[in-house]
Amino acid sequence: MSHRLFLPIAVFCLIPGLGEAKEQKDTTYLLREVLVTAQHKSRDVIPVQTLSGEELKRLNSNSIADALRYFSGVQVKDYGGVGGIKTVNIRSMGTNHTGVVYDGVELGNAQNGQIDLGQFSLDNIEALSLYNGQKSEILQPAKDFGSAGTIYMRTRTPVFRSGENYHARVSLRTGSFDLLNPSALVELKLTERVSASLSAEWVNSSGKYKFRYRRVNPAGELAYDTTAIRQNGDINATRIELNTHGTLRTGSWTFKAYNYNSERGVPGAIVNNVWRRGERIWDTNSFAQGRYTGYFGRFTTLNNVKYAFYRTHYVNNDDKQVKIDNLYRQKEIYFSSANEYEITSFWDVSVSYDFMWNNLDADVYGFVKPTRFSHYLSAATALDFARLKIQASALGTFIHDIIRGQQAPADKRVLSPAVFINGNPLRNKDFSVRAFYKQSFRMPTFNDLYYADMGNSKLEPERVTQYNVGLVYDHSSTSSILANARLSADVYYNKVKDKIVAYPKGQQFRWTMLNLGLVDIRGVDVTGLLTITPIKDLYFTLRAQYTFQRAIDVTNPADNYYRDQIPYIPRHSGAAVANAQWRGWGLNYSWIYVGERYNQQENIRYNYTQPWYTSDLSLSKDFIFGKVKLRGLIEVNNLLSQDYDVILNYPMPKRNYRFTVTVEL
Repeated sequence: MSHRLFLPIAVFCLIPGLGEAKEQKDTTYLLREVLVTAQHKSRDVIPVQTLSGEELKRLNSNSIADALRYFSGVQVKDYGGVGGIKTVNIRSMGTNHTGVVYDGVELGNAQNGQIDLGQFSLDNIEALSLYNGQKSEILQPAKDFGSAGTIYMRTRTPVFRSGENYHARVSLRTGSFDLLNPSALVELKLTERVSASLSAEWVNSSGKYKFRYRRVNPAGELAYDTTAIRQNGDINATRIELNTHGTLRTGSWTFKAYNYNSERGVPGAIVNNVWRRGERIWDTNSFAQGRYTGYFGRFTTLNNVKYAFYRTHYVNNDDKQVKIDNLYRQKEIYFSSANEYEITSFWDVSVSYDFMWNNLDADVYGFVKPTRFSHYLSAATALDFARLKIQASALGTFIHDIIRGQQAPADKRVLSPAVFINGNPLRNKDFSVRAFYKQSFRMPTFNDLYYADMGNSKLEPERVTQYNVGLVYDHSSTSSILANARLSADVYYNKVKDKIVAYPKGQQFRWTMLNLGLVDIRGVDVTGLLTITPIKDLYFTLRAQYTFQRAIDVTNPADNYYRDQIPYIPRHSGAAVANAQWRGWGLNYSWIYVGERYNQQENIRYNYTQPWYTSDLSLSKDFIFGKVKLRGLIEVNNLLSQDYDVILNYPMPKRNYRFTVTVEL
């Protein structure tokens, strides 16, 4: 069933009094628990990768960034440890081209444009999805049409059976690095139409772990070979999140309030056998957002409003560097209205408008205190025939900056079109072909343009053109051993003009910004999923992905690095997850591989970064005592104790352990 028909019918069925029906007696049916191993059969017009439910829980992942490693075409920059900064790059286009949407509203960071996904826990996440291009819906905020790739995080929505008024869950995780991580979730049924949930979590860790630091000079001689303990990687963080959900006669609404506080050390780079350990960061991230969806016959409206405040306190007391003690305050106001109309049973259109106001203040001498007004206006259409789906959209971006004491850059007005196609040429519902073309645009951030120590007011905005062609085979069965088989392959070509690249500048919190000019990106993403049920109650699931990327700088033939692979992008990478479930027992093995890379623009031996791979293993057991559910989980990460760096000179942990106990009512 297509999404056009599903939404109105679902609302009609779930919301009391929406339609005028004959009064009937309530009847309650108790259904046995079902393990869902396949995706719904409605085709996604746009390539999507999803982890949800039990599959997401089984991964050896402590944060959103950890889980994203299992998606194809994704590069995660990880600076090590529980509290290390973690950012995500999709198909080599850069972190700033990756939108991160949390329960329907995009997370923002006008200061540096990067969302630290290490700050978001999986404890309350129900589903995690990655779209290349944009989401397979035309009813979405205008800003969502602007990202080259988008990560969608969806928190758990309370579902109560007859007679239930509350759910509660308490979890305690401990393990290596002196980790102590308790969390709690309470869900309440306030009325027949309103429910609420409160989630809280505390993370405390020393961040100390053993690592091996070994370097060979260009002549091939051993320069350093040391085993030491990583310092200044400690973290003390709290997260509290309130969600309320309500249904109306003609729609639904949600409200979220979120607060994250942390103090953490910044484990610095280890260069020439010198340890940097003087940097610390205090973060306070708070936001409140509301969302309303209304259904009025053929017309649907989706409205969002949000206020966010981010406070960052950065201190560097390293004796060998300039002393720094800076405070940054960032404010954001966001409003969105998306509206969709069903012209016919196969043709929908939508119009969306977003407004965003951002302001950054800092106690830095001469800071220009920038303010940005952003307007986004989109128009989209969707055609859904029996064997063919087409979506097209156009986004207009209008940006105006105001800065103190200087001439602001000229206003930006950019039009970004996109076209997506998905069809079944073989008359086989299990097989489909998809393709898309999209242009996207991103304005340099406040730090890119205005920060005195790193900003570059001459930076040009980035413009990306994407092409993608892919094949999908997705087969599900309830009557054979093969429960689900899915295989997809996408070939893509991305062209990035005036690409902005950030390099660490001795200190992790600061960067050197520059335009690479023109980057040519060509790649292949292959994903596979296989689920078999050889006997009753036994499930085997295998998920695998492989990515090939050639991302080269083609700016100037006179450059030494002309046609060289851009920094930190491997040619080959992949991941595999094998899982077995039997009568409450769960065994999960995960493997991640990242091929050789270069840490600077020139692909020479001195800049070569070795490939790395890790193996993770976990064992879980579920117990049921009446209405009480108990789960025990043992995890062994980096099973083979590999020595590796995701980012050069930031060594990652060797073998480490986690133990989790969860009680749910």
